[in-house]
Amino acid sequence: MNVKKTYWNDVGKIRYVGHDHLRSELSFHYYNPDEVIHGKKMRDWLRFSVAYWHTFDQRLVDPFGTGTAQRPYDQYSDSMDLALAKVDAAFEFFTKLGVDYFCFHDRDLAPEGDTLRETNRNLDTIIDRIVAYQKTTGIKALWNTSNLFTNPRFVAGAATSPYADIYAYSAAQLKHSLEIGKRVGAENYVFWGGREGYESLWNTDLKKEQEHAAKFFHLAKDYAREIGFTAQMLLEPKPKEPTTHQYDFDAATTIAFMKEYDLENDFKLNLEGNHANLAGHTYQHEIRVAREAGLLGSLDANQGDKLIGWDIDEYPSNLYETTAAMYEVIENGSIGPRGGLNFDAKPRRSSYKPNDLFYGHIVGMDSFAAGLRVAAKMKEDGFLDDILSDRYRSYTSGIGAAIENGKADFKSLEDYIIDKPQSELIAATHSDHLEKIKDTINHYIIDTLSKS
Repeated sequence: MNVKKTYWNDVGKIRYVGHDHLRSELSFHYYNPDEVIHGKKMRDWLRFSVAYWHTFDQRLVDPFGTGTAQRPYDQYSDSMDLALAKVDAAFEFFTKLGVDYFCFHDRDLAPEGDTLRETNRNLDTIIDRIVAYQKTTGIKALWNTSNLFTNPRFVAGAATSPYADIYAYSAAQLKHSLEIGKRVGAENYVFWGGREGYESLWNTDLKKEQEHAAKFFHLAKDYAREIGFTAQMLLEPKPKEPTTHQYDFDAATTIAFMKEYDLENDFKLNLEGNHANLAGHTYQHEIRVAREAGLLGSLDANQGDKLIGWDIDEYPSNLYETTAAMYEVIENGSIGPRGGLNFDAKPRRSSYKPNDLFYGHIVGMDSFAAGLRVAAKMKEDGFLDDILSDRYRSYTSGIGAAIENGKADFKSLEDYIIDKPQSELIAATHSDHLEKIKDTINHYIIDTLSKS
């Protein structure tokens, strides 16, 4: 198929119209890409990216129903014709939405062949078209990755598979994926171990599997350097699903793994909101842990449903959560060295029309843009900085200063405290006024967005 066509004929360029329009239309209410917020353009703070797999491949299946998605390229029955048509549709979508980046797995783009050689050939054909579009549109790859979990050969994992042939296949597939990353100029490379975990410890050599995974990451990093692929390497935590337990459970667990196996100098973290919730954390918690370790790399933007117990990849719309996430980003100075916000999200099964893909991205982009506006205002007012400074003020002088500067030991601390009556200890504490803080944050959200 050589003739390109347009697929989103009833959609024009999505533009910023401001917040005066209450009804959601095909426009942005809070995302104004070139507006400067807290010293940088919004597009530079947010670096939005479209996830190829959910947007163009996802058929809106769920565990209880077949796909409902209607897509404008569904008329193609030949697998390679369909793959090429999706590229045409994708770059039209990126351009009209006004994003600068996209992300993809290798298997999102092209069908598999009977051998890896044939599969690589199919993929290279699609990459040729993507690179041509990149040259004419300027749209970049935020990151790419390798799908080492969907095919039945990965039934017991890839880098942690108990089968040496599968480990070898995974390495060879990843090798080509790194080469593809270099061709498209990917700024990051993500490793998400979809099946790198266990279903039962009774048949699992946990230490061996973790060592194999670490070796795999080192081999990938070394090969990337060998070919001159300079992308930031990223590990993406997820606690479970589809396995009972995954080795990259959460940010803290993954950081400990990185330090155990000497990976922290070459790898950072790609964090997802829905994965944070599955681990029993808030998105803000995961970002804070990575930020304070100096290992925040990039973010996947989605949210879960607190009443549903699986990874539903819903477009983010909770302004409180996006404000919390963007406050951490502002504290960090950026999302990461080369990171962005990738919409690892899909419409609901009942939102099956083609234009629902635009509405989903619009609500996600506006929600994070709104969160950026509110977070910037709180930072500029020093609201949370003042709260932290006041709460920990006892460490600025006296015994607190001795603790901070390392001059205190157990004996000096005992001498200081041993005769203090309980009334003085209770008087040394203060109310955190947490309800007041939450109320004030609500006011910031309402007031900032009403004036934006």
